[in-house]
Amino acid sequence: MTEIAIVGLDLAKRVFQVHGATAAGGVAIHKKLSRAQVLAFFADLPPCVVAMEACATAHYWAREIGALGHTVRLVPPAYIKPFVKRQKNDAADAEAIAEAASRPTMRFVEPKSPRQQARAMVFRTRDLFVRQRTQTINALRAHLAEHGLIAAQGLSNLAGIQRRFCRKLQQGVQNSLSADALILRERRIAGSPFSHSRRFDLFGSCARFQSQPASQLLSETL
Repeated sequence: MTEIAIVGLDLAKRVFQVHGATAAGGVAIHKKLSRAQVLAFFADLPPCVVAMEACATAHYWAREIGALGHTVRLVPPAYIKPFVKRQKNDAADAEAIAEAASRPTMRFVEPKSPRQQARAMVFRTRDLFVRQRTQTINALRAHLAEHGLIAAQGLSNLAGIQRRFCRKLQQGVQNSLSADALILRERRIAGSPFSHSRRFDLFGSCARFQSQPASQLLSETL
């Protein structure tokens, strides 16, 4: 086999594309690999530079392939795009990755450890919950505004909105279906996504909200 200096690996879920180049820039290998074949292929390959796009699952593959003795380089996606010579496909992407990584002035992304990825996952998950809570608050404010109940922005300003809504309900403004929906939204806001307390039980609460009438739910929340 021709000595391979650098390999461009286009990542995927099932079918991976490999483009190997020599030190002079010639094509040494060009093939597809299934997910199960990837590590076996690089285990049989002499140590070389393996370049990948810094995208989803890239850090996992960087650790696995790096453990086999290869030098792994993660290239930011924006730096790869200018090197795609023809219509975008897996083969063209793998070649562009190898070409971009071979540039002496190219900037690379440092592979993350499992601990670093776990910490980042916590921050992303918390950010997701915060955005979902904000969306729920905004939806609740919009629904209440349709019935003349105006609440200022922010979670703290919704503290007294439940009693005001109940007074509206007693006046016959809302029907039972609207009451169920709004109380469910308020319960979701009041609870924490990480809480297992009696105050917030998402799955249990959803089942009760579907089976109990609005009047009984209102008596529990007052």
